[in-house]
Amino acid sequence: MTADRLLLEDVRFFGHHGASRAEQTVGVWFSVDAELAVDLAPAALSDDLAAAVDYGAVARRIVEIGTEGRVNLIERLAGLIAQALLREFPADQVRVRVRKLTPPLEGLVGTPAVELTRRRR
Repeated sequence: MTADRLLLEDVRFFGHHGASRAEQTVGVWFSVDAELAVDLAPAALSDDLAAAVDYGAVARRIVEIGTEGRVNLIERLAGLIAQALLREFPADQVRVRVRKLTPPLEGLVGTPAVELTRRRR
């Protein structure tokens, strides 16, 4: 497995994910960090965009998944994002962190988040 990583931090979108009625109807802001283990040597050597992984496409895919449909748990959302990134990009491994930035939970201090790592099988 390569030590190279493509990193995307703080990809934001507004979605209706969550178990509470407020999250489902009003919506919540989310932030996603993604780390893809990919071989960056071809792009680093050639300086050719065609040899690179398009991080814009990765970010757009994260937003598409986050804004389509609805799930109850951020664990499920992170899993859907990780599965899609492994399936659609040449990564050996992905790490995805999903943060719920504006949870409508009275008395909550902090930002709930999950992080998961998935490998190509």
